[in-house]
Parts: sequence; structure tokens; C-alpha cells
Amino acid sequence: MSTTRHRAAAGLGLLLAAFFLFGAWGNLFLSTENEAAYARWGYPGWFHYLTATLELLAALLLLRASTRPYGAALGACVMAAAALTTLVHAEYDHSIAPAVVLAVALSVLALSRPQKT
Repeated sequence: MSTTRHRAAAGLGLLLAAFFLFGAWGNLFLSTENEAAYARWGYPGWFHYLTATLELLAALLLLRASTRPYGAALGACVMAAAALTTLVHAEYDHSIAPAVVLAVALSVLALSRPQKT
């Protein structure tokens, strides 16, 4: 991997890891507003714990170069589900953030893949 690609993947990976760590914290200690949102979307009461676990795992995987692609892929799946949930429920303003993070996660995934020579 070229130095520039490696640095870009590492830098964006760290930012993404911080985002997912913050998201995991927010889903573990759910606010009243977010609890209402999960209920409005039809998710069971325990679902935020699953989301927090997946976000924490994505954050941890993003920290090492060898596991970064897996973290980026997992994070992309979580953000795709979040974006789809908000779009299906016509909460278009809430779909912007997950869509942006999804794009960043896919960028990290692309940058982290080995280059073909």
C-alpha cells in the first residue's frame, strides 16, 4: 500500500473509530429521545445494545491496519441500516449523518484494500 493511501486510511480510520466509539456510548446509555426513536421505528427495547456492541466492535477493528477493512465494512453495514431505517420512516433530515458516515466507511474500506500490481 502506498504511504499516502496508508496514511489516509489510518487517519480516516481513526476519525471513524472515534465516531463509532461515541455512537456506542450513546447507544449504551440511551437518551429518552433516542429511546423513543427506536420504539417509533419498531425496534425491540434491547436493540440499542446490539447497535452499541456493533459500533464498539467496528471502532476497535478500525484501530489496527490489519483489521481496519473489517471495521470499515462492519461500520458501513451499521450506517447503511441506520440510513435505511430513517429513509423508510421518511425522516430524511436524520438520514444525512448516517449516509455521510457510510460514505466515509466505504472510503476507508477502499483505501484499506491491498492494491493490485
